[in-house]
Amino acid sequence: MTGPSPDGGVTGAAEVLRRCAELDRYSASPTHLERTYLTAEHAAANAAVAAWMQAAGLRTRVDAAGNQYGRREAGPSAAGGPALLLGSHLDTVPDAGSYDGMLGVLMAIAVAQRLRDVELPFALEVVGFSDEEGARFGKALLGSQAAAGTWDPAWWELRDEAGVTLREAFLAFGLDPDRIGEAARRREELVGYLEAHIEQGPELEAADLSLGYVTTIAGARRFQLTVLGEARHAGGTPYERRLDALVGASEAIVVIERLARASACIATVGKIAVHPGAVNVIPGRADFSLDLRAATDDERDAMWKRMEEEITALCEARGLGFSAEETHRAFAAPCAPWLQDAVRAGIAAADDSYPPGVEPRGLWSRAGHDAMAVAAIADIGMLFLRCFDGISHHPGEDVREIDVARGIDALEAAVLDVARTIRERR
Repeated sequence: MTGPSPDGGVTGAAEVLRRCAELDRYSASPTHLERTYLTAEHAAANAAVAAWMQAAGLRTRVDAAGNQYGRREAGPSAAGGPALLLGSHLDTVPDAGSYDGMLGVLMAIAVAQRLRDVELPFALEVVGFSDEEGARFGKALLGSQAAAGTWDPAWWELRDEAGVTLREAFLAFGLDPDRIGEAARRREELVGYLEAHIEQGPELEAADLSLGYVTTIAGARRFQLTVLGEARHAGGTPYERRLDALVGASEAIVVIERLARASACIATVGKIAVHPGAVNVIPGRADFSLDLRAATDDERDAMWKRMEEEITALCEARGLGFSAEETHRAFAAPCAPWLQDAVRAGIAAADDSYPPGVEPRGLWSRAGHDAMAVAAIADIGMLFLRCFDGISHHPGEDVREIDVARGIDALEAAVLDVARTIRERR
């Protein structure tokens, strides 16, 4: 590895963390961090990141979806050749922390700075994806799905809370909706994709380890579940005559937790609404959400089948109706074995938090990432960094400088391992 400058400089962890703090300034709120797609804050963050990319020797551009790119060629005679893509996202959830997404982009820029004079057998690109969280329009991964060429024209009619359509937001941002196809990358353009990200979970911290590598990204399904009963007077209806939808939904939620806890799946009910919602009326309808995730699509789908069967049976026993509408499906995205090897090699070279002889820890990501979308056009690999108490999507999100330092070193070493592999293949 080329290593950091003696004082950390622009390639060190302290500077990366300083830049994370600077990005916190680009927020829609003076009291908390909120930076969503196609806003003035998005444009300001892109501009700041572009300046850092240029300082690292990268040629910058914003693509047709608002993603911020920086690129250096493999050499003067190799212009336009395939690139190894590094990056993450620059948008946030409302009331966000400072590191989810942004840290990975800034670590990638630091690596590009370190390697600016190192010959590589591929172009090197860094990307700050524009809308991983989906906080404004309710659809996640818009930026990376545009890059993957999987844009759905139906999304143009998505609206934010103010009623602005996605098409209108594109035009206001200075983008041409009719050119969205130009954001798509082709498989032959990319060697692979590496993303550094905070773990968003507690496993590395519990093991007192700085870094881990990702084996696969969770396959997720989301449902709107409905239990139907009968709304009647709370005082005048005896128990044997009640068809209480909320009681049925409550039992269903307990079933969901019981089945998931006994498996390797993760299931969450995050929203519930009761109708008519009066204090003296038996609920006639209960609507609630289900977010179901697992390391593999087969595990996830088998778990949903069991949940659906048990909930249907308990509702029938109570004389209640039950229905389920699927609102989202994302396929699991396994990391390519050769890029897992590269990330493992990077961790082994950089992370002395591992005891001698202990292999780097592999983790499956229970959260979604831009890498899921990029997997449609390129092999993917991911590096996880320890984060305080596993907290994410919250102002309490925090990382240690030593972990960021080890992460930059490991990401650099992974890039060099990819370069070695590519040379050996030729």
